Parts: sequence; C-alpha cells; structure tokens
Amino acid sequence: MAEIAKKPIGITETVLRDAHQSLIATRMTTEQMLPIIDKMDKVGYHAVECWGGATFDASLRFLKEDPWDRLRKLRDGFKNTKLQMLFRGQNILGYNHYADDVVEYFVQKSIANGIDIIRIFDCLNDIRNLETAVKAANKEKGHAQIALSYTLGDAYTLDYWKDIAKKIEDMGANSLCIKDMAGLLTPYQATELVTALKESVSIPIDLHTHYTSGVAAMTYLKAVEAGCDIIDTAMSPFALGTSQPATEVMVETFRGTPYDTGLDQNLLAEIAEYFRPIREDALASGLMNTKVLGVNIKTLLYQVPGGMLSNLVSQLKEMGQEEKYEEVLEEVPRVRKDFGEPPLVTPSSQIVGTQAVLNVVSGERYKMVTKESKKLLSGEFGQTVKPFNPEVQKKCIGDVEPITCRPADLIEPQLKKLEAEMSQWKEQEEDVLSYALFPQVAVDFFKYREAQRTKVDATLADKDDQVYPV
Repeated sequence: MAEIAKKPIGITETVLRDAHQSLIATRMTTEQMLPIIDKMDKVGYHAVECWGGATFDASLRFLKEDPWDRLRKLRDGFKNTKLQMLFRGQNILGYNHYADDVVEYFVQKSIANGIDIIRIFDCLNDIRNLETAVKAANKEKGHAQIALSYTLGDAYTLDYWKDIAKKIEDMGANSLCIKDMAGLLTPYQATELVTALKESVSIPIDLHTHYTSGVAAMTYLKAVEAGCDIIDTAMSPFALGTSQPATEVMVETFRGTPYDTGLDQNLLAEIAEYFRPIREDALASGLMNTKVLGVNIKTLLYQVPGGMLSNLVSQLKEMGQEEKYEEVLEEVPRVRKDFGEPPLVTPSSQIVGTQAVLNVVSGERYKMVTKESKKLLSGEFGQTVKPFNPEVQKKCIGDVEPITCRPADLIEPQLKKLEAEMSQWKEQEEDVLSYALFPQVAVDFFKYREAQRTKVDATLADKDDQVYPV
C-alpha cells in the first residue's frame, strides 16, 4: 500500500480572542493573558488569534484598557508565534464604513504594533469592501487572509464559492478562510466545499467554525481529510458551546495520522490548567452563561449565530416580550430574504435580528424600521448576493436612490478631520484610530486614562513630600 504524504494540519488558537468573545462577552483582561504567553509561545501554533473583532471595543468600553497597549504586550511575549487579528473590511472593527485613508492607516498601525496575519471579511461577501484592506496589508508586508462569510441559501452554490474564492486569490490574498460564524457547515458539506475550493485556488485554506450546532469537530475532521490546511480551535476551558472545538481534542484526533499536528499534549494540558480557574470564576459570577455552553440545533434551522441568539433574548427581555422568542426566530429568515439573503455576521446579523424583533413586537412587518436597516436597503453596506425585496425596500426607504458603487467611494478622506477633533487627547498616533472607530467610548477612555495618571502623580508627589519634607 502506498504511503500517504504527511501534511501536518496547522492550528490557529482562538482562546485570546474569539473563544472569550463567544463565551464571556470579550471580558478577558490583558493581565489575565500575560502570565501564560510564555508557555503558549512554545506550542508551535500556526498562529494565535488575539486581537480585532470585539476585543477593541470591549477593552476601551468595559475593561478600561488601551487595546494598542495590549497588542504591544502580546507581541513582546510571543517571540516565536504569529499573531492574528479579525478585521471587518471597510468597517475595520466598527459598524459603519470608513474612508480608505482610515482603513489603510489602521492596517499600517496594526502590523507596526505586532500583527502578522490580518483576517479580513465583509458581512455581505462584497469583495469591493475588501480591496483597500488587502492592498494595505500587502504594502505593509503583512499576511492578508480573506474570510468568506459562510451561509446557506439558493444563491450560495459550490460555483458561487469557487468563483468568489478565485477572485479573492486574484486580489492578492495570501490565504483563504471559510468563516462559518453560525456553525452551519456540516461534515459532508465541508468535504464538498473544501474539495471544490482546492480545485479553484492554490492558496492555503483555513476553516473557522463554532460548536453552536454540535457538529464542528466532525466538520473539521472531514475538512482536513479533504485538504483543509488550518483549523481554528480553542483551549478546552474556553471551547465548545458558541466557541470553537477544543484544541487538545483536535490535536488528539489527528495524532498518528498523516495530519498529525505534532503539538505536545502535556504542554497543552498545562495551558488548559491555567485557563480553568478563569472559566470557573466566569461561571460563578454569571459572566459565562450555561445557556451558551450547550448544543443549539436551531442554529441550523434559522441560521442564527450564537451571539445573535443571546442578543435576541436580551432585546425581548428588555421589552418584556420574552414569550415572542420563537416568533422572532421564525421571522429572522423572512427578514434575511427580504434583505437580499446576506450572511448573518456582524453587522448584518444585528441589523436583521433587530428588525425581526421590531416586526414581531410591533405587530406589523416594517412598521418600525431601524436606521441600520435603511442603510442596508440603501446599499450603504454594499451589494447583497440576491436583490432586495422591492416592496420592502420601497416601504423602508421610500424614493431614496440606492447606492450601486462601492460605498467607500462616496466617503471623503477622514483622517485629518478626526485628528483635529481629538487632538487634545492624543498621546500616541494610534489614539486617532481608537477615536475614529468609537468616538464617545474612546473619549471616555482618554478621560479615564488622564484621571488615572493624575492619581498616580499625586500619590508619587505625596511620597516625595514624606521623604523630603519642606
């Protein structure tokens, strides 16, 4: 029998970004991360995902930390491991489109502060919204990985995925990621999809999924057998549920096979032991809700990502309409269809979900319409794979002429104006980018930072007075 060529699978570790974003609302602090970095750096991961996504907003808003400072500290600690971030195309890490000069500057500063791999995606898979970020990453000698937001629907055929993957490779992507944010990709579909993509492109393929629907580990197995090069996993204390399959489990799955990762289970066990108390504390405080730890097969029925499910629950709770949860879940696919069948990922998931809630609670579809729904139906986020429902579009935006060009083409350069607006708070070049993405949240953080420094200065002056009395 002919020997199978050995092709170790790469592991991208998500415990420092997506895992805690999925399970504890992105509340892991830099202080909690730093003590384990030295051990994590010895593992031999393909990469460690540690920045981007919601980490930026959560650091400023809830943890009162500078996200740029976190990145620099992580870079100092990871001497031998590539660091990866998640980047929302023309939205960067925010919820609206930004001018090209802001996107370019953010990419430049991310790489300068320590990011090696930038995973870039667009919530509509409109590749026009990826071009600026990819060019900027290539210019800065970073690794541009383009992620396709995976979803289901009539338009999302194998030919669709093959065609868009080829365009992505031609655009200059260094690798391709299948970003299955809702855990919709089942094992045998993964075999078909990865096989088709391997026929279409020659760049490496990474698969990212979530355990929400319960099939993720099996999906990884079939994807790897079909030729997938890299999989995203999370250390076991922050795995499963709405997070990723466990790193140790997938390492063991491939041990002794042609795909053997070569990673040391003893070292991984030590790292898991470090994260276990953090998990226990999160469970005890209620920060980690047991609802997000189980299997939710409704994900496959309604295509709703785990984070979106918890969002819907809290929205209905605030309105005192929790009994309408099932109705809202049934309304989500209808709104999605009206809105051109976009993948449900930030920010399209929030837009579709909130609109579904309003449609059900108000008792009339599109009686109340959010400004984000109007933006989507006006083409401000880009082009959807299918046309909008014309009647719904008319009801929501009236006679507004929809945008058909790349939305960012209509945005004037913003950097100089932003710098002028926040100049009094600027202590480092990166501060303007924090302000660009989250103006009010950033200013609140800048005020907090200044107050902390004043407090420290006063304490030091106090000590000086005690040592050298006047």
